[in-house]
Amino acid sequence: MRYSLAASIFLLALISPVFAGVYQTNGIKIGEVDQTSALIWTRLTQDAQPKHDGADFIRPAKRDKKNRGPLSMAEQLPEGKTLADMRGAVPGAAGSVRITWADSNGHEALTEWMPVDANKDHTLQHRIKDLKPGSTYTLTVESRDSDGQAGQSIHGKFRTAPAADQEAPISLVVVSCQEYSRRDSPEGHKIYPSMLALDPDFFVHTGDIEYYDKADPYATNVELARFKWNRLYGLPKLAKFHSQVSSYFIKDDHDTIKNDAWPGMDYGDLSWEQGLDLFREQFPVKKDNYRTIRWGKDLQVWLVEGRDYRSPNTMPDGPEKTIWGKEQKEWFFRTFRESDATFRLLISPTTIVGPDRGNKGDNHANEAFTHEGDEIRKFIASQKNAYIVCGDRHWQHVSIDGKTGVKEFSCGATSDKHAGGWKEGNILPEHQYLKVKGGFLGITVSRENGTPVLKGTHYSVDGKVYNVDTNLADQK
Repeated sequence: MRYSLAASIFLLALISPVFAGVYQTNGIKIGEVDQTSALIWTRLTQDAQPKHDGADFIRPAKRDKKNRGPLSMAEQLPEGKTLADMRGAVPGAAGSVRITWADSNGHEALTEWMPVDANKDHTLQHRIKDLKPGSTYTLTVESRDSDGQAGQSIHGKFRTAPAADQEAPISLVVVSCQEYSRRDSPEGHKIYPSMLALDPDFFVHTGDIEYYDKADPYATNVELARFKWNRLYGLPKLAKFHSQVSSYFIKDDHDTIKNDAWPGMDYGDLSWEQGLDLFREQFPVKKDNYRTIRWGKDLQVWLVEGRDYRSPNTMPDGPEKTIWGKEQKEWFFRTFRESDATFRLLISPTTIVGPDRGNKGDNHANEAFTHEGDEIRKFIASQKNAYIVCGDRHWQHVSIDGKTGVKEFSCGATSDKHAGGWKEGNILPEHQYLKVKGGFLGITVSRENGTPVLKGTHYSVDGKVYNVDTNLADQK
């Protein structure tokens, strides 16, 4: 059998990655995709894979109530070790990248060689433009080291959003609450190949993507936080998924600095502002991370920011207490009301309908934010074909608010060992569906006999269907 030179080089790259000058072990992320553009993220690394045989972090045998404070980096590293010596380490590398993309007709475009930023963990983000709506693109991100030696190339694909007047079936998947230490496979969370098998148009992570305030290590400074991101996205199941699917990322408390956080807090030596900067560094997102994206005639989604503008949880409730902030809330009400999409979907990092546990005070389903929660639920109820999707809760649910009739889908945690916080037998009147298991939520929008239909499907981590909730559009 004869092979072309290009095919031979490709096969050599697959079987001999150790010869690359630099690598992209953390893969690529294809973010903030709309009808005509996409934001491409990558990071250059020294090694072809994470350090599997590294040392383990020190963690105290027991931390009592008086000693719950976060550990410094020096307290967590074994004597004589650096972060590069630790298990899962993915050290960064200097160099540059070039992005090439092509549509299904073979029309190709590419960038110049662009250096990664050593001050931003050797990452690069670049928006590619002039794309066509409702189209599939192939993508190649090449790399080279600072001496010009060729490094690893990553090949991917993604789809752009259809135009606002285009009838097209749309599918998306939504997840929440994932952690390296609670993954259910050495190569990463099982949900990622399960989601990829559905070939979704896009993916939304609603936050708590990683936990700074959990051990091994506690991310109490910028270096430790970066280590946790590099280790997590060095997992091959995650890296493969994100090279194939358009993605949108929302942060919550644990991936800002710590549990139930609000502006002005810090976590050890990790400041609030550093937490915000780290998220913008590690993910392809907009600086003001609330936005709306139209996906064809029948779907528009709103992704809101739940940490940057919030009042302290401890503030007395009332008209001035807020999670969204005045500007974001006005933007949401205005743009949501103006939209002519058949279905409108609010995707929130935290629950708005719930129900939630009585001892919590961090979200719109809690008594602590009743005033704004009532305001949002009342508004959503006044809009046709409007639904809520939320993260943050470690269980799956479909709930209907008893006062307004607003329906909410909770996607649940990313692994079974991460699920919990609610008893499955505790079915309240709001619950249309409840399962305390890991998995993900799939949303499809299509037309059946001319009628637009939105289906919410809850899946197990292995892709088994747990529940299907079907909603026909009100077209009056």
